[in-house]
Amino acid sequence: MPITEHQQELLSRYGANYTNGLTTSEASSRRNSTNGGLNKVQKPINCPSWVCCLLPCINHIPSMKQFRYVQPDDAEVLRDGRWIRYDAASLVLGDIVRVAEGDVVPADCVVISLGMEHVDASSIVGDDEEDVGNATSAVANNGIIESLTELTVDSHYITGETKPKHLPCRANQTVQPALLYYGSRVLEGACIALVTGCGERTILAKLIKEGRWPPKGDLSGEVEEIGRMNMDESMNDDYDSSGIALVQRY
Repeated sequence: MPITEHQQELLSRYGANYTNGLTTSEASSRRNSTNGGLNKVQKPINCPSWVCCLLPCINHIPSMKQFRYVQPDDAEVLRDGRWIRYDAASLVLGDIVRVAEGDVVPADCVVISLGMEHVDASSIVGDDEEDVGNATSAVANNGIIESLTELTVDSHYITGETKPKHLPCRANQTVQPALLYYGSRVLEGACIALVTGCGERTILAKLIKEGRWPPKGDLSGEVEEIGRMNMDESMNDDYDSSGIALVQRY
């Protein structure tokens, strides 16, 4: 699957390697540069663990129950040229991750390609560009059937939007470099994505800090702008963020 100019520039500016990922030493260095900061988001009600044990009712407050629902357990990350299952809290900016149906998105990230593998889409869905956008071909990967032409993600519990986001393969075999948010869930398909926001720099963390989470309405438009600002903070000021957009809704 081809990569667009915007995606190539993103990979370059984040010092990312699409085919091999970061090395273990590079990831460690980036983590140390943030004073050991982990990819964790502070709870909406941040109390010591002993208080939660004495007052278990805290964990049954709606915001706390919803917070547990959007927490990723682990992440599939490309390190030293190999895909491995890793603690989601250990992700860093510039990591290459892979998410598939049923996964919780482990960080704020941008979609680079659809499917589970670094492959040329034309070798699977045909060489005719007109067929790519409408194709429904699938391939078996380790016993799992995956869609190569679309991705559907539910961000309702993060942004309040009511409809899942749908990201199809374009007619020219590229994919829109869409923003995915920490805590969203993949309903269908799979993708390889670039980590652009971790921990307290994710959209979820910012909304919690501002007292606007769980969302009481559709914040998707505003969240898109926050996502662009987050990316600008971690890259050069002259970066053109117009190449990043939210995926289409059903």
